[in-house]
Amino acid sequence: MTTDRSTALQLCPLSPYLEAGLAERFNVVRWFDLAPGAQADWLAEHAGEVRAAATGGHIGCPSALMERLPALRIVAINGVGFDKVDLDLARARGVRVTTTPGTLTEDVADLAIGLVIALLRDLPAAAAHVRRGDWPDAERPLARKVSGRRFGILGLGHIGLAVAQRLAAFGPVAYYDPHRKDVPYDYFPDLLALAGASDVLCVAAAANPATRHLVDADVLAALGPDGYLVNISRGSVVDEAALTEALTAGRLAGAALDVFENEPHVPAALRSSDRTVLTPHIASATVETRRAMADMVLANLDAVMAGQEPPAAVA
Repeated sequence: MTTDRSTALQLCPLSPYLEAGLAERFNVVRWFDLAPGAQADWLAEHAGEVRAAATGGHIGCPSALMERLPALRIVAINGVGFDKVDLDLARARGVRVTTTPGTLTEDVADLAIGLVIALLRDLPAAAAHVRRGDWPDAERPLARKVSGRRFGILGLGHIGLAVAQRLAAFGPVAYYDPHRKDVPYDYFPDLLALAGASDVLCVAAAANPATRHLVDADVLAALGPDGYLVNISRGSVVDEAALTEALTAGRLAGAALDVFENEPHVPAALRSSDRTVLTPHIASATVETRRAMADMVLANLDAVMAGQEPPAAVA
């Protein structure tokens, strides 16, 4: 562990375990607790002291902030998404950008399966039915069967593959990815074709300019009124307005979403729809995984501050 007592900016709330680790290594400034005016005043006096930024994938590090930190050496992301960091700018400034790959794959894939089952079997509404005391007076409408469905995976990276492996126990799996993989699943070189051949489309693609709104109105139309969408990757991959319209008009059977375009703000139409299952970006939110992620964040920080190669760098 480094004994460097340089300053680190903490850009969002983190687990108590990770925050304790940061406090052992740095003078930590909780950036998100400062009002914009206080942030500007603090930078004017202390910008040159900052060596590290600890953040989440949903926050990243704003380019304007990175440009104000002349001594910044690392942006350590507690997660696998790095779309909120300008990697070209980071490289130009000699700033390492690190993530926590592998640590959350199992949890994210597990949640995807849970969302598929919850969505098709209508579990949230069934639970509410019992809790309200409605069961003695009425039975729930029939739900839909999970086993035997055709499952499509958008993006077959580590998480997408883990989702595919789990879904294969329920029914045939196919995938779309920019590159064909050596896997026992059918490959579709065209996303529209995959959507048309799927009952459930699971989104596991990384967020970047090429994948923004990749799931658009055309893809949703190909999935059709009996199709379901599950997103456990990033909200930007799905055109949320098109999704809301398709659900409202009955052109899509349902959607289960752990991520949204403007988190933590979720459109009222999605929140009120009886066709949705919604969770607040909790795919990696288990005690075990968050600790493993924290350990990798700290290992990345220790390595960079010691002048060594970090274990999980993306830039």
